[in-house]
Parts: sequence; C-alpha cells; structure tokens
Amino acid sequence: MITKKLSIFGLAIFSLFILSPAQALETGTTAPDFELTDLQGEKVRLSDFKGNPIILKLATTWCGTCKQQTEELEDAGEYLAKNNVRVVEVFVQDSQEMVKEHLADINFVMPHTVLLDDGNKVLKAYNVFWIPRVLVIDENFKIRRDGSLLTSHQLRREISRLKE
Repeated sequence: MITKKLSIFGLAIFSLFILSPAQALETGTTAPDFELTDLQGEKVRLSDFKGNPIILKLATTWCGTCKQQTEELEDAGEYLAKNNVRVVEVFVQDSQEMVKEHLADINFVMPHTVLLDDGNKVLKAYNVFWIPRVLVIDENFKIRRDGSLLTSHQLRREISRLKE
C-alpha cells in the first residue's frame, strides 16, 4: 500500500515537471543579469559581455543532450568567433572539479566562459525546468531566443538574424 502511494506520488511529481509548460523568458525582454564564479575563481557578470551577441547555455556535466549541445557549439565555433559571439556556459549542480574534467578534452574556437551556479542564482532567475537551456541574447542584452537544443546550423541562423 505504501509502495503504491509512493509510486503514484512519484508519477504525479514527474508529470508536473514533464507536462507543465516551462516558463521560457519572453523574446525582447532584458536578460536577467547575474554574477557567478568562473573556473579560475574570478567573479564574472553576464552583463560583462553586453555589446556582443551571447549564447547562454545552462547545463550539467551528466546531461547527454548538454554534451550534444557542446558538440554543436564546437561545430559552429569558427562562425561564432567570426561574428564576435560570446558563449557563456553555466553549469548547475556540478562542482568545479566535475566541470574541469568534463571540459578537459574540448578546445573551443570561439570566446567561451564557463561559470558555476553553486547558489542556484541562475536556476531561479531563468526559471530553469529543463536542460540544456540555450538562450540567444543580442548585443543590447535582449533575449532573442529561449529554448532547448540548437544544431550548429540553427546557431548560425540565429546569429545571422541578429544582424537583420
């Protein structure tokens, strides 16, 4: 009886997260700013990159789709670098050691900043319910796209739209 109740409770919680719409941030709104620590222990604000297009990726080291998004970013790396795009990758629920190990064999061509959300600031500010979460922020710090996985082709298209 208790096991059945726990199963029903677990299913209800799972359904709540899967079936309820995640609250993406509205296109055209100002990106919530935050300050986090990078892998070298330095404080970095998202607004430090204002004036350049930003791809904000919210991820974890254990997420398979997050790894796929990293591959798509690598594939679009030269295009992103050529267009002065800053990639800011925020790892949630991961330690500095886990992130360093996770990124050890990756060589990003474009400017890439890795931050740790150890206090869940970004999770709260961006209302994160799924990962990876990929946002495209224009040079005026306005959100132009908020969603999940982007292929390298889609990344290029999103950046080219910023120029229109």
